[in-house]
Amino acid sequence: MHYETAPAKINLTLDTLFKRDDNFHEVSMVMTTVDLNDQLSFEKRTDNKIMIETENQYLPNDRKNLAYQAAALMMKTYRIKTGVNIVIEKNIPIAAGLAGGSSDAAATFRGMNALYGLGRPLEELADLSAELGSDIPFCVFGRTALCTGRGEKIELLPKPANAWVILAKPSVGVSTKVIYSHLKPGRHEPASGKVVEAAVEGDYKGVVNHMKNDLEEVTIEHYPEVKKLIDNMEASGADKAMMSGSGPTVFGLVQKERQAIHLYNSMRGCCDEVYRVRLLG
Repeated sequence: MHYETAPAKINLTLDTLFKRDDNFHEVSMVMTTVDLNDQLSFEKRTDNKIMIETENQYLPNDRKNLAYQAAALMMKTYRIKTGVNIVIEKNIPIAAGLAGGSSDAAATFRGMNALYGLGRPLEELADLSAELGSDIPFCVFGRTALCTGRGEKIELLPKPANAWVILAKPSVGVSTKVIYSHLKPGRHEPASGKVVEAAVEGDYKGVVNHMKNDLEEVTIEHYPEVKKLIDNMEASGADKAMMSGSGPTVFGLVQKERQAIHLYNSMRGCCDEVYRVRLLG
């Protein structure tokens, strides 16, 4: 039996630069992890089947699950002849802009690597994982990073200054594909370079002052409740509030625990799913 932790991610920046010939968008993103985690366990089977177990009724347990796809790709690539049982304890909200599915898949790449004693480096697993999704390579490393290309090119960064993170997810589902289809890339000056500089210098205020998500205005246009959460967070004392990924989850950053408690209590009156966690990086 082997165990893996799959942390959620947040975007400190999401710059969309242009539409590529392969229909993906060229992006530049600074992402980091937070202490909201799924827990996965891995156990060998005597056959070549992949079995996903979860108590979350909204999580598929078949080929639609990214962890299943990751396990299948590992078995194919490294000629693994026995199967695997994967149990997923789901704590990260689904379809929330927090990369829960991608993080589960990344944990599966790491978990299969350890379970079968393959000894493959994370860089190799990250390259392989890009076949399944653009966020998975970042999640394989699980650290603060600058992610470019379509998100699969990873440059690891120092952990940002310590901070509390309040996450608030409204009860709406957002399709990343739909949000990107309405996006007009390249309209705003990229912010990732400035956030990278601030992160390297351990400059919390510099990070906060330059955070930006180009998808935010598109999602807000279709889901005004996201804008309400951002406004409420900032009115309640967040140093910066912003949407993560394509949404709908909004997060706020503060440095002091008393601020975090106040912000958490304030946001609990705005939506049902609110979390108070630490920045991991």
